[in-house]
Amino acid sequence: MVFSGIPFLFYFFPLFLLIYFISPGKLKNIVILIFSLIFYAWGEPIYISLLLLSSVVDYMNGRMLEKFDGQRGKQRIFLIISVVVNLGLMGIFKYATLFITSINSVFGTHIKDPKLALPLGISFFTFQTMSYSIDVYRKNVKAEHNFLDYMCYVSMFPQLVAGPIVRYEDVARELNHRTMSLDKVSDGTARFLMGLFKKVLLANQIGSLWDKALAASDRSFAFAWLGLLAFTFQIYFDFSGYSDMAIGMGKIMGFNYPENFNYPYICKSVTDFWRRWHMTLSTWFRDYVYIPLGGNRKGMKRQLLNLMIVWGLTGFWHGASWNYLLWGLYYGIILIIEKLTKLPEKLPVWLDHIMSLIIVMLGWMIFAVEDIKKLGKYATQVLGFGAKGFADSTFFYQLRNYGVIILFCALLSMPVYQKLRAYGEKNKKAGDVLTVCGVLAGCVLTVVCIAMLVADSYNPFLYFRF
Repeated sequence: MVFSGIPFLFYFFPLFLLIYFISPGKLKNIVILIFSLIFYAWGEPIYISLLLLSSVVDYMNGRMLEKFDGQRGKQRIFLIISVVVNLGLMGIFKYATLFITSINSVFGTHIKDPKLALPLGISFFTFQTMSYSIDVYRKNVKAEHNFLDYMCYVSMFPQLVAGPIVRYEDVARELNHRTMSLDKVSDGTARFLMGLFKKVLLANQIGSLWDKALAASDRSFAFAWLGLLAFTFQIYFDFSGYSDMAIGMGKIMGFNYPENFNYPYICKSVTDFWRRWHMTLSTWFRDYVYIPLGGNRKGMKRQLLNLMIVWGLTGFWHGASWNYLLWGLYYGIILIIEKLTKLPEKLPVWLDHIMSLIIVMLGWMIFAVEDIKKLGKYATQVLGFGAKGFADSTFFYQLRNYGVIILFCALLSMPVYQKLRAYGEKNKKAGDVLTVCGVLAGCVLTVVCIAMLVADSYNPFLYFRF
């Protein structure tokens, strides 16, 4: 069940809101938990057991860490249990096939592949439960004593299967002391609809251009780059749209989830890009991997090694395919070059921006094409080798078909809405006009979204497979 699907929009979420708002305060967490488990079971009923196992292990770890407060030796045992169980679950279900097929290919063995289905959201909920145990160990948060409240935190359906990665400290107080108001419901609804528009009207539409470019047997240089531009926009509007919907639903329910995107394509460097893209994942790896490894405290050589380790793990976290590891190492190398040369500080801002976007787009090529042979072919065509000329009829045809949506994607990947809102806050009359126009536009776009969802079966969420 995806947020932009008819079952969720017209049945699941309205029913949830009805029951949630009429339930007494003490029962609201139970309502969230029940609906979250139904949401998860909709696609993967058998894997609820994994969600429960991960939750039980870290809930018990939290209690044991509290019990043995001051006894660091015993506490480390339970911390290790958390790390081993969570990474073990993710390793078995996410990477078993990759490792088995790789071993069979290299050594000529015939180890049987169990072909385990990837549990929805395992990359996200294992990180959440593991971070809880680590934070209790560090005394950043107190252990949760109510298991149902803890399960509510882990399984909360808005952010369960694709983030943002919500740490326990982000919602600890709100689990039992959150406030709900008409303003929050209004803001949350607007944020949810914004995400829905991004997903349905932009990501889905531009994504079909990327599919055509990827499926083409031969591409001109220009068409290869046009396809890459399409994926660059698709993954941003797909994932940031999902995050907007999750944050909006959380706000309606009385929770304040952390922001996950901050207009990454206006970046002035690749380092700046990663301060703006999937921010909850970047900060997770910073706080739980990079800093514990020593960060930048043990000299430049160790810092560079730590960066490569973090980015190798970041790449591998995204998927059970070698291209993701290559993608992570690619960024590790780029970020090290930026750190050593300080090139972004020496070049004009406009040139920094263009170079950063080209680097990011090439990174998305590595990310998107899982088959290494196909990746190699696409890369040579993007670099101008083996391409079918500079620009062919296919390029011009697709440019005519998708030119308008590309312009909209480019415009809306910049903080246009924020600037209009800021202007409206300074100028009351203009603000009133913008508010009316926004409401009318929202109503029209909602109708268009629903019509497109009913008529079109192309409605993937890219990050569901991670």
